[in-house]
Formats: sequence, C-alpha cells, structure tokens
Amino acid sequence: MLINALKLINCPVLSLHTGAPIGQVESLVVDPNDLRIIALQVAGPLIRGEVGNLLQINSVREFSNIGLIVDSIDELVLQSDVVKLDEIIKLNFNLIGLKVQSKKGSKIGRVIDYTVNVDDFMVMQLIVRRPAVKALVDPELIIARSQITEIDDYKIIVKDEEAKIKKDARKKDFVPNFVNPFREPSFSPAHKKNLDAPDTE
Repeated sequence: MLINALKLINCPVLSLHTGAPIGQVESLVVDPNDLRIIALQVAGPLIRGEVGNLLQINSVREFSNIGLIVDSIDELVLQSDVVKLDEIIKLNFNLIGLKVQSKKGSKIGRVIDYTVNVDDFMVMQLIVRRPAVKALVDPELIIARSQITEIDDYKIIVKDEEAKIKKDARKKDFVPNFVNPFREPSFSPAHKKNLDAPDTE
C-alpha cells in the first residue's frame, strides 16, 4: 500500500504491551543512499529522560488505520545507540524542499511530498510542485523512483523531461497488431456473398 509521507507525521505509535499510544511521529529519517525510511523520530509525554526517541523501521510490526504498531516503548532507541542511524541523521537529509531538475539542467520544480510503500517503507514516487510558469499547465508532477538518476544535498536529477514527453506521445500513436475478437469481422464483398449463400449439403 502506498501512502503520502506527510500522512505519517503525527501518526500515533501504539504499544501492543500496554494497548495504548506511546507517542506520535515527529519526523522521518530517510537514507539518501536507497531512498528508504529507516527510522521515525517519535515525541510524546512518555518519551523523556533516558528513553530514546527513535523508532527503527524494522521495529514496526504493522501500519494500520489507527497508527503504527510496535511491541512496546522499549523499541525506542537513542541516536547514539545505532551507528548507521547516527550517521544518516547527521547528514540532515530531507526530501521535502529539494529542487528537481532534468539531466539537461531544465528546472522541473521542488519536492512537496512523496509516497511510501508501507510494506518496506521505500520511497516510490516524488510529488513535485512546478515552477510558476509551468504550473499554469501542470501544477504538480508525480515522478517514479525509476526516473531518478542522482541525488545530492540540494537537488534531485531525473531523466530528461523532453524524453518522457516524446515517449508518452509514441504511446498515443500505438496501433494494436492483433484482431479484436469482439469486433464483427470485415470480409471482401465476394467472400461475404459466399458466406451468405445457403448451405446445400
């Protein structure tokens, strides 16, 4: 199932142990190397002192319409507890707000949201707001992760817009090379006359 990343913000985190919320999602930690959410920063009145505020994504048992379900508050860790997590957080990487441009340098827009597959928390699509002039025709674009070629701290580079437009145009000219079985067959007049003749056998 795909959901918008912004819908995860303020999502309740529920404990199976107590049957009650332990907090809510405050922000998402995305690994820029593979565009996957690897952890969630969690806030709430129960989270203070020595209790960590980071929930590693592999500790989430289920995502449901009532929230993210974990075993207990003990699943929360401190940033310093997990080396890889600490390294990624220090990068301060955030997809929201990044510029998006084509390989040829054409400005496409800025990321305003993205969709996530809740089965593995991979980023699947970018939702991009177009620049003012282009927004008159297309206010937003949805870009699949397969279109992304490069990411740095300031921008995302995707396959050329022009190439995508040409590809879409070719799709419209497609003519199927098979016979539609639900259409009446078209015969030549002579062939049709033979078919209409009564069977004398």
